[in-house]
Amino acid sequence: MKSAGGLKPQDVLVLLKMVASKDRSWRLVDLAQELGLSLSEVSTSLERSKRARLLDSSKKKINWPALLEFVLHGLKYVYPAEPGPICRGVPTAHSAPPLSKEIVSNDNDHYVWPSGEGTVRGQAIEPLYSSVPEAALKDPALHQLLALVDALRVGRARERELASGELTRRLHDA
Repeated sequence: MKSAGGLKPQDVLVLLKMVASKDRSWRLVDLAQELGLSLSEVSTSLERSKRARLLDSSKKKINWPALLEFVLHGLKYVYPAEPGPICRGVPTAHSAPPLSKEIVSNDNDHYVWPSGEGTVRGQAIEPLYSSVPEAALKDPALHQLLALVDALRVGRARERELASGELTRRLHDA
């Protein structure tokens, strides 16, 4: 039997970028450039997502029910995260939109992806992939999706519930 080569964190990043892209005619080179990945990384990512049945055989169409199920129920187990030391970075989870509009947190309760480009001090959350902070700063829609995913990975019950509802709505509307 051929090795399945399971999903990698950058695969989730690529899939979420596809979700965030309103223009469904994206190209590999665009995904690579916008996500800080190489062309070969994007190509192999799409292949892994196809094998995982998160993309169709053309690697252009997302299997929405499967992606939603994986994000809501599997991601926090496959790619867990724990809050780390205080640092400067890019807001994520409940500290970033859309949850920051619904959850009031004090200055000591922010979560951030460590980044020199960041403007907020908070507890470090390891991003799904090293290029996440820069990619999120380039694309607000992607930033929101990644922040919602992080709320599932590290959030408390209320944050997870709000993130789950918002992700469900966004993936159904996409």
